[in-house]
Amino acid sequence: MHAFATDSGGSTSPLLDSPEHVLSTLEADGSRRWLRPKLAPGNWWKKRRVVAYLLMVVFVAIPHLRIGGKPLILLDIVARQFTVLGRTFYPTDTMLLALLMLSVFVSIVLLTAITGRAWCGWACPQTVYMEFLFRPIDRFFEGTTGKGGKPKSGRNAFWHVARIAVYLVLCMFLAHTFLAYFVGTEKLAQWVRSSPIQHPAAFLVMAGTTGLMLFDFLFFREQMCLIACPYGRFQSVMLDEQSLIVAYDPVRGEPRKKGKRVVDETTGATAGDCVDCNQCVVVCPTGIDIRNGLQMECINCTQCIDACDSVMDKVDRPRGLIRYSSQDAIARKPKKLVRARTIIYPLILSIVLGGFAYAIGVKSGFDARVIRGKGNPFTVEKGGMVSNSFHLRIVNRTDVQQNYQLTVISPDGAKLEVIDVDKLTLQPGDSRLVPFSLRFPTRTTFGDGNEEAKLEIADESENERVVDFRILGPRI
Repeated sequence: MHAFATDSGGSTSPLLDSPEHVLSTLEADGSRRWLRPKLAPGNWWKKRRVVAYLLMVVFVAIPHLRIGGKPLILLDIVARQFTVLGRTFYPTDTMLLALLMLSVFVSIVLLTAITGRAWCGWACPQTVYMEFLFRPIDRFFEGTTGKGGKPKSGRNAFWHVARIAVYLVLCMFLAHTFLAYFVGTEKLAQWVRSSPIQHPAAFLVMAGTTGLMLFDFLFFREQMCLIACPYGRFQSVMLDEQSLIVAYDPVRGEPRKKGKRVVDETTGATAGDCVDCNQCVVVCPTGIDIRNGLQMECINCTQCIDACDSVMDKVDRPRGLIRYSSQDAIARKPKKLVRARTIIYPLILSIVLGGFAYAIGVKSGFDARVIRGKGNPFTVEKGGMVSNSFHLRIVNRTDVQQNYQLTVISPDGAKLEVIDVDKLTLQPGDSRLVPFSLRFPTRTTFGDGNEEAKLEIADESENERVVDFRILGPRI
């Protein structure tokens, strides 16, 4: 069955009529719908403002903070070193990195299942900077400080140029702060104080990051949340009917009726509390109508709550027509504190964090493993001795230079020979293959043709490890 649309001339077209807004930032004709939300400075907005300014300080301070002389967070991709909470992870820490990332992911899923998109509306850097730094700047230069909405008419070009200049300065600062997470504050300070000619690649990275941030906050804006960020699309599988969301109560609000009249004069039916003032729409930073139910674009910013509460005060109706609630609560269903998601997710998180803590606990100041050398599996020497060739892969995980000592624990009578002793001196973070050979009596492997061997490795910081491996030799 086919549907046809009728154009203004009365003829039919196979194309369906486009809705008013294809996306909240896109008009029916495909043009950009620029959002200039009004400001509703209510109780929730004041709480979010305090949180936002505290987070701005935290975001800037994190690269400068130190734990045991190490940055709180440093993601040095070039050097392949990732420091989190003062502990450095190397590419060899595959399991640790996997457990760390898995714990972060499960934490986000658990937080979303319980509190909805609290991250998006309260803590995401995109929202924090957009709503509490750049939009206030917009309102200042557009003459709408404290209220928002459409800019005042008659503003000359100076105000537009000045606004862009302020954006540029702030984006440069934020770009440098962002890069400090990846290169460290010391290296960043050297780049800032020296000429770009001395570090052209770093300068281009900083310039490119500044340009991307300028594009984001000046042009792309809320579309980062609506189009680019996948988090909103994942919420359908992370939320359930008991998850906390910002929701409109249709049971109480419908049918809508403008003004304070509680009875619809047309139908005689009792009107709902919603006076159809549209204030919840004009304050929304993503341009949606919360009365249409749970939507991907909603970031739980609570501006619609503040706007609606102020209107309810004016029409002498109780607050909370739009509120933090859940789908089941709106439908007047009982609240369930214990449900599958609140049991399974914490259990998974506990297992992952337990594994992560155990993996860190058994890690010493270095990694070591024995790799069999290439060529003949063993060589029979004169005097009734057999020789095996190996490589010791050793990684210095400490912050100082270390000299390593190797001692053979078993088998009895075995003798160790390091081919290049200088390779046992490693700088912090170094990884090296150290060739060595193990000589032992022929009788050691009689019967099975192999025997277990134990090698003890120790550094100057009193870190010790015993590595097990097998030696090969003649059966008889």
